[in-house]
Amino acid sequence: MGVNMQSESQLFIGIDGGGSKCRATIFCPNKGVLGTGVAGRANPLHGLEQTFESILASTELAIADAKLTSEDVNSLIAGLGLAGVNVPRLFKLVTQWQHPFAKMYLTTDLHTACIGAHEGNDGAVIITGTGSCGYAHVGEQSLLIGGHGFALGDKGSGAWLGQQAAEHVLLNLDGFAQDTGLTQPILNHFNVSDAMGIVENLAGQSSSTYAKLARIVLQQAEQGDEVATLIVKQGAQYISDMARKLFAINPTRFSMIGGLAEPLCKWLDEDVAARVELAMSPPEIGAILFAQQEFAKQLSQ
Repeated sequence: MGVNMQSESQLFIGIDGGGSKCRATIFCPNKGVLGTGVAGRANPLHGLEQTFESILASTELAIADAKLTSEDVNSLIAGLGLAGVNVPRLFKLVTQWQHPFAKMYLTTDLHTACIGAHEGNDGAVIITGTGSCGYAHVGEQSLLIGGHGFALGDKGSGAWLGQQAAEHVLLNLDGFAQDTGLTQPILNHFNVSDAMGIVENLAGQSSSTYAKLARIVLQQAEQGDEVATLIVKQGAQYISDMARKLFAINPTRFSMIGGLAEPLCKWLDEDVAARVELAMSPPEIGAILFAQQEFAKQLSQ
């Protein structure tokens, strides 16, 4: 029977967890992708319980999609790429989780995004979605930039764009800041008519609530609104600077992923925009490749 027969039919699951959603994909080396499931947010920084719930929920949906039974979860070899586990304490807590999988290999969402984007080869990647961060992997070298989370960093991200816009609109409504095309759409977004209405909808809210305002900011910038344009330019400048820091270790390929990757591209500095290449595979496929690599290493030992 040998190890090889085992690995040909061995089922893997790749899980990509971030600030807005968790995506799971089940893969078999000889049959390809069998099923996919998407559930709620899975960033351990914003709560471990929620993260584990989202991982299990997306796994269940992927199992159903693959037409497997719930017992099959125990035979899956899992690769997890999660936001927030670049914080060592959280990495440790997730590895201690009593998970249902046959084996579980954990790394950051950036690492799996990078593996997916370049199909296992060296390269650099910037994620601009709800949050923002950069990662490059070249030979033995890896470089992580940003990823400090909402309110402390994540410049150029959806949450940051939304937060900057909300802050300006509130100042504008109080008579402290210039008029902007952002004010009315943001009031409309929350279905309110004054500053307090906005505050009520945003106070204490998570990054994903702020990120929902990003589209408004980008739309207004497209239409030439001065305030929105300034916010987007500031965010894009940070992303351009981040890319150049990643280029310092000479990655062969560079990709941008996440919900804002495409709309932000046209605002990036030309030298950076010129180097952007399409991601070859999504992060959850990167998580599968990661699990396969780690599993093979274990077998060879």
